[in-house]
Parts: sequence; C-alpha cells; structure tokens
Amino acid sequence: MRLFAAERLVLGFIATLFVIDAVLIAIKGIRVDYAGYLLCVLAGVGVFILGQLYRTSGRDLRIAVALISGGLFILFTLAASIFNYMFLPVAFPAIDHVLFGVDAAFGYSWTGVVLWAATHPWIGTGLFFVYASSLPQLLVIVLTLGFTGNQRMLHHFLVTGVLGAFACIVFWIFFPTFGPSAYVQLPQWVSQAIPLAVDNNYGQELNRLITEGVVYLSPKNVLGLIGFPSFHIFMAAMSVWFMPRHWAVMAAILPINLLMPLAVLVQGGHHLSDVFGGLAAFVVICAVSSRLLNRLSARELTEAAAASRIQIVAAE
Repeated sequence: MRLFAAERLVLGFIATLFVIDAVLIAIKGIRVDYAGYLLCVLAGVGVFILGQLYRTSGRDLRIAVALISGGLFILFTLAASIFNYMFLPVAFPAIDHVLFGVDAAFGYSWTGVVLWAATHPWIGTGLFFVYASSLPQLLVIVLTLGFTGNQRMLHHFLVTGVLGAFACIVFWIFFPTFGPSAYVQLPQWVSQAIPLAVDNNYGQELNRLITEGVVYLSPKNVLGLIGFPSFHIFMAAMSVWFMPRHWAVMAAILPINLLMPLAVLVQGGHHLSDVFGGLAAFVVICAVSSRLLNRLSARELTEAAAASRIQIVAAE
C-alpha cells in the first residue's frame, strides 16, 4: 500500500477511532445496524482501494489521490459519527444556559429567526438546501483538488477536517451543548410552512439521548449532536478556504457559504455563539494542520533522501 504521510496520519486516526468505537459499543452493550454500517464501510474502502490501484499502476496519479482522499473522507465521517455517540448520555452538565445568555445579550432568538423564515417560505426552503449542501460541498472539493493535481492543498484540507472534527467532539464531551431546539418547541404550523432540518421531533430525540443514551445505532438515524462550536460553520469555512480558485467553482461555492451562517441558525437550531465558535475553531485548526503537514512533509522528504542514498550505496 502506497500512502503519503498525511494519508497515513488520517488512516491511522480512522483505524484508532474504529477500534475505540468497537470497544465502547461492546462495553455499553449497544445494538448496531451492522448491515447498514457494512455498506457504508464497503463504499469507503472500495473508493480507497480503487485509488490505490490507480497509484500502484501509475495510470493516473491525480485520480489516485482524489479517490484515496475520498475514501478516507467517507471512512472518517463514519468513524467520527459513531465515536460522538459513544459519549451519550452526557457525563458533564450542558452549557446551553450560558449560550442562551449570550443570545439574549445580542438580542438573538432562535424561535424568532425560525418564525421569520417560516413567514417567508422561499427563504426558509432555500436555507434548508443551503444547510444540506455542507457534506456534498466537501466531497466536491476533495474530487476537484485531486483531479486538478493540487495534492498539497488536498492533504491540508483532509488533515484540517479530521483534526477539526475530533477537536469539536472532544470539546463537546466536556462542555456539551445541544442548541435551542432541545429546549424550545416551535409552533406546529412552522414545519408545515417550510422544511426543517431540526424540528420539534429532532429536539425531543436530542433530549432522550442526553438522558438515556443510545441503545440502537444505525447510519439511517444518526443526528448531529454538537452545538458549540458549529461544525457546519467549520465545514463552510473549509469550503471557502480550500476551494480551487477558479471562477466557476467560486461562483458556485461562495454565495452558498455566505448564506451558511443564516442557514445554520435557522435550520441547524444553533445559538449565535456557535457560529463564531465554528469560525474560531477553523482558524486555529487550519493553522495547526498546516504546521503539522509541513513537519510530515519534511520528514517524508528526509526519509526518501535517506532511502535513495542507501540504494546508491547498495548499487555501488
């Protein structure tokens, strides 16, 4: 198996998470939809192996790096979502009351913005699709960076996403937040006026998970648990920062992500603080991952140079 340093790091991270997931599932006695997860794993592994075949054959290295990164992206998303659920019910008190105070200080009300969106159905519906575009955007960027041969940027993107998701989960474990939807009931007419990613049923399920934990795990009904910092905002920042600087790509991605903060508030059931937390997390993690990638690349070059010298000496 031929992997670059960043890919080895991410693959090791994924393997570690899957092992931890398996141990915690066994300890907690959680029932699992193994068939559903097997299909997801096979999809990620299949894309990854196809990329390896392209790389080892030397047929097209651009396709190879795109497929390998795409496979790792799928597998990490799967492992991290399971890992997040393993810390339910929460062991530490939620800090939503603090964030409600910040909301009030800035005059923000989640119920208010949702009601406003519901009275303008074309806005509320549009924000629903903006909110749902986050993961597809990231996958498009993975493929675009790979197919255009921008390997360094792609690896930076991949490491930033992995470290960012893990950091958000770890923060949430110790300072859990669930957003206003877990505490506020919307009028029934709202869900009839616009599609809602986070509705009353979503909030009720969050409340159940907070207190009871998970008894059955399936990829069909996994919810986004993290309120602060907003990982949707983190992903939006990733899309803007790492998108290829081509006018067509920018024309598609920039307008969508300019609307993402409003979509996160309306459709994601978030506090105002969550948006700024997501942006701050991205700034820090992106810088950290860049430094880490530089070190990995330098070590990789040193090892390659040492291997070349050994081959030369052996040939002599």
